[in-house]
Amino acid sequence: MTRARTPAVGGVRGVPVPDPVARDYLLLALRLDQHLPGTVDGYFGPADLKAQVDIGQLRPLARLADDAAALRDRLPEEVAEPDRREWLDRQLVALETLATVRSGEPMDYLDQVTRCFAHTPRPRPEAALKEAAAALDALLPGAGSLADRLAAEDRAWTVAPDRVRAVADLLVDRFRARADRLFGLPAGEALQVSLVRGQPWSGYSWYDGGLRSRVDVNLDLPIRLPALIGTAAHETYPGHHLEHATKEAALVEGAGRLEASILLINTPECLISEGLAEAGRTLAVPPGELAGLLVELSETAGLELAADRTALEVAAQRVSATSGLRRTLDAARLNAALHLHQDGWPRKRVLDYLVEVGRLTPEVAAKRLEFIEHPLWRLYVHVYPEGEALVGGWLDAVPEPDRAARFARLLREQLTPPVLVHELAGSRVES
Repeated sequence: MTRARTPAVGGVRGVPVPDPVARDYLLLALRLDQHLPGTVDGYFGPADLKAQVDIGQLRPLARLADDAAALRDRLPEEVAEPDRREWLDRQLVALETLATVRSGEPMDYLDQVTRCFAHTPRPRPEAALKEAAAALDALLPGAGSLADRLAAEDRAWTVAPDRVRAVADLLVDRFRARADRLFGLPAGEALQVSLVRGQPWSGYSWYDGGLRSRVDVNLDLPIRLPALIGTAAHETYPGHHLEHATKEAALVEGAGRLEASILLINTPECLISEGLAEAGRTLAVPPGELAGLLVELSETAGLELAADRTALEVAAQRVSATSGLRRTLDAARLNAALHLHQDGWPRKRVLDYLVEVGRLTPEVAAKRLEFIEHPLWRLYVHVYPEGEALVGGWLDAVPEPDRAARFARLLREQLTPPVLVHELAGSRVES
């Protein structure tokens, strides 16, 4: 993945000078980004720290790894709050790992993933992928292979590029109103949506600080209406924009935890953030509402299906029935990454796997592989399915009426994957 732009440096409003631990954490992350561009996904902390790094001498990677280890050693004495101490410790393990590997020291791919995300990915059972494919095969009408029929289904729901903005605007307004009812919104938060090309992702939320985000929707591949609904919820409300704006208000401005004024790729916060954004789709659009929303948006999206109301409703119900199966099948990308980087499969074999097991068209499979191969994102691919599984299981461990309140903790607290695992284990014991 190629970054579209350098993250903007925002300002922190009315927050005191960072304490020594937060200051050194920010300096460490900014210095690592000089060696690994893209590690800093967003920065809205003190501008003088960014300037200090920009004009200072480049610090060797081995020194940065040592800095991370030394800062970890200081945490028990200098950070009183247990949740903050746990969060910083896990983040620093990731930064130490990134610096160590970048310096040329060999490390097993799976060990890198585990250390960077404080969570070990589990290969998805091939039997589960085959079962999902078989269920889809039974549900999708028409002749030809399953991949052909999935592609035909996608074409029927494809939004014309000149209609994407209108649909996205409607979705953002709808999801913002629902998020406000469920969680409340930080006063003054806002975002803008842009359409882009030339990226390996379907959407991206760039957080600039000051409670502002820029959300890009990628037009490289045809955009399906069901996928656009998911992307909008993932990137805006209750996903990335709402999370970052809420944490700026609650953690940075409210609690003075300046370490939260930098967003770092390939760290444990990413697994929580992507899990939040993936699981949050069901809060934005409960499963029982998806078919109705598809029907409602079909005319704005310019779909030919909209001409026949009966056929449209049948097709919308089919999307609702198959969406979970398609998400199960989509986890083949996790297996593909492990096969490529851990098992040493050749590139062509991995591409064939995405086509044959993931049931992707060659064009889409090539786009998935572009993401999996990229030096910055080769680790990151795991945070989507693993984050969704962990966060989703953690949310499902409480009664349905309590899930919005539990989800709100993800928006406001410094949680780590091990904390969620621990709480989930406790829930199972209690039950």
